[in-house]
Amino acid sequence: MASPRPREQSAPGVQSSGVLFVGAFLSQGGGRRAVAEDLEARLGGLGWSTRLTSRARSRAGRMADMLWTAVRRRDEYDVAHVDVFSGLAFQWAELVARVLGAMGKPWIATLRGGGLPEFAGRRSRRVARLLGTAFAVTAPSAYLQRAMRPYRAEIELVPNAIDAGRYPFRHRTAPAPELVWMRAFHDVYRPQMGPAVVARLMGEFPGIRLQMIGPDKGDGSLEETRRAAAELGVSDRIEFVLGVPKAEVPERLAHADVYLNTPSVDNVPVSLLEALACGLCVATTSPGGIADLVRDGHTALLVAPDDPDALASAVRRILAEPGLAARLSGNARPAAEAFDWKNVLPLWDSLFRRAVEGRP
Repeated sequence: MASPRPREQSAPGVQSSGVLFVGAFLSQGGGRRAVAEDLEARLGGLGWSTRLTSRARSRAGRMADMLWTAVRRRDEYDVAHVDVFSGLAFQWAELVARVLGAMGKPWIATLRGGGLPEFAGRRSRRVARLLGTAFAVTAPSAYLQRAMRPYRAEIELVPNAIDAGRYPFRHRTAPAPELVWMRAFHDVYRPQMGPAVVARLMGEFPGIRLQMIGPDKGDGSLEETRRAAAELGVSDRIEFVLGVPKAEVPERLAHADVYLNTPSVDNVPVSLLEALACGLCVATTSPGGIADLVRDGHTALLVAPDDPDALASAVRRILAEPGLAARLSGNARPAAEAFDWKNVLPLWDSLFRRAVEGRP
């Protein structure tokens, strides 16, 4: 759990204000870095006192730490931010919200994960009850904003953000068949489609290579993907990298020309924004919020989920169709810059100030 920063004066109108971030923050143990971790660090730069909970590795330990910190450190924060996912994490949010409500602490819910609308459809009363107790509810995509309005009418759109300046841009005008996939090895991200795409293209592009980067979520998807690569005869064309530090992501992306994105459920993947910032040509499936994030034929090529033939055709077009790669790559960087922290951080600063001041 991070040490709190000094309680200094923040933006005008806020004196000695602190924010408690509640979620699963596992990047220090090799897990994916949560969006709220970057937000926490940048708010500290504006003078807010900030604290994260929890970095505990076990689920039980994480839940206990969240509740303990919320109560024990109640004098050190004025508003809380809670990530709201589906599944077990939703129960964590419910418990934390009850504790915050009992202490009179305003809290802001941020909706996370492309699976949340389906989850909410099966538990509509619980979801509406939880979101109704929040001071404000934010969504990082127009997709989640639309899908979750039946459970809370007022949902503010505050997108995920990146530091675009950290990602070197290279205009891909004549792309090589160097592909990169950067997600978690979990079934919802369909990593098995990576070998399937390579197998469909290796006859036309003998030099095709795919680097698959991401942590193993332990559901068997990594083993299944490796087995698929072996059965399709493309193991020698695929490199598996089980996660990289955040600082190495720009360099990893810079070596590829095509970003392959394969999920069946998704929202606003930061990895896709990072690929756009680097100028990669994106071939992606289109579940959830992805169609709101990129434009087909302008910043990416979109295909239906779970269709390796269509995805392979999209990559083939990028590699062979005159002018297409140059157009996608050239449009990618401006699209990513719209999500730069310089545009997003003021939205968060204003929202937290409103919560501290009790302004709707």
